[in-house]
Amino acid sequence: MELPSHAWQFSQRPQRWRMWAVLLALNLAALWLLARVLRGEITYQTLFPPTPTPTRSPQSWAMEAQALFEAGDLEAAIQAYQQALRIAPENGQLWADLARTLVYSSAMLTTDQAQYERLQEAVRAADRAVEADKESSYTYAVRAFALDWLATNPLSTAEARSAALRRAETDAARALVLDPNNALALAYYAEVLLDQQRWLQAEEQAVKAVERGPDLMDTHRVYAYVLESLGRYREAIDQYLEAIRIAPNMTFLYLHVGFNYRYLASQATAKVARDRLYQLALEYFDRAVRINNRLGIQDPVPYIAIAKTYAQQGEFFAAARNAERALLIDPSDPLAYAQLGVIYVKARNYEGSIPLFKCVVEGCSPQETKAILDTLAEKFGEDPDAYQGVAIEPMPMTNITVAYFYAQYGAVLAALDQCQKALPVLALVEERFGNDPGLRNVIQESRNICRILQQPAHPGPTPTPMYPTPEP
Repeated sequence: MELPSHAWQFSQRPQRWRMWAVLLALNLAALWLLARVLRGEITYQTLFPPTPTPTRSPQSWAMEAQALFEAGDLEAAIQAYQQALRIAPENGQLWADLARTLVYSSAMLTTDQAQYERLQEAVRAADRAVEADKESSYTYAVRAFALDWLATNPLSTAEARSAALRRAETDAARALVLDPNNALALAYYAEVLLDQQRWLQAEEQAVKAVERGPDLMDTHRVYAYVLESLGRYREAIDQYLEAIRIAPNMTFLYLHVGFNYRYLASQATAKVARDRLYQLALEYFDRAVRINNRLGIQDPVPYIAIAKTYAQQGEFFAAARNAERALLIDPSDPLAYAQLGVIYVKARNYEGSIPLFKCVVEGCSPQETKAILDTLAEKFGEDPDAYQGVAIEPMPMTNITVAYFYAQYGAVLAALDQCQKALPVLALVEERFGNDPGLRNVIQESRNICRILQQPAHPGPTPTPMYPTPEP
């Protein structure tokens, strides 16, 4: 039996109700969504969140750090290594690379305290490197390097120095057991032996290091250091220049070349040769300045080196200008005030030296250093508001600072008839170093000047005050 076609068409009413119900639900949903958008509860970001940014790999940060190291920007290299280690904190190679960079960066700091703290940080990083990879020759070699530089810092006590050098020697030996051909380990071992005053062994290891690693900056630097310590300054310069060829942006290498040329100049007897050597020293110091300027690094050390070189030549105006620039770069360094004060005395600017020596011997408030910085900024035609005063703590009286700064401060005060300030300073020098013949003469002469200046006026010639400048 065939049914008619209309028999399959049941009632259409239920289908229309379902359609209207769906449309009503969609409209209500649209109204609800619109209301939440208008209230700010739903935004484009909540509907379409951005894709997550990929995290940089530690290798990427390490490559950037290495590039920054080679460019000479060691502070930025340190930060890049630290970023890598946040991602891979158990990577011994990265910890060792960071430690090595920290050690070299300490050469660009101006004060013993800042260098000491940086080297302690380097040793801690090297400890992490060894903990992470106890079978790596490189990690032990770098820890030997860090310990050696910490040992030779002036703030290390004799006991601490001896202990650090023993540890450094043990680590260097361990590195060579793990890899006898490790050129860095040979170089750092030579540096440790040299600082232990084992001259012949140090030179032997340094030569091996250069032979095994002729393309490494470290091997030539250490060999130069050994030659320099042995008094072979021209050979040392050649090795430093080879290190510069490999790492042309390391400013401390240029400084060492300059130091060696300056020493040779001080020993030269012929004026032509002496002037030429001083000129070479200034050229290498200037190269360090230009590298820093290119990298945007504010480093006072090259300016101090230039200032001392000009002072040795008797060109005190040029010396003062560079020492003033160094002080503007780092007004927190008491040594910068001291060195500028010494140059002012040699240039017979006695009045100008007093506030500088005062910061070194007695300390200065931020207001006092601000006054000094304002004067210097005006001399350079710069805005004084760009510089902020800082508090300066007095430098400890040592066998070096007493002659350079304390005694000169007392002598200048006496010569300028400020005996109420001069006599207590001279008494302090006498109490600590009164047995030194040179200082004893300075103290006596300065007191005689005060005695003469404090006498009542009487007819007769007035004695001409002296300006003693003690030699250390």
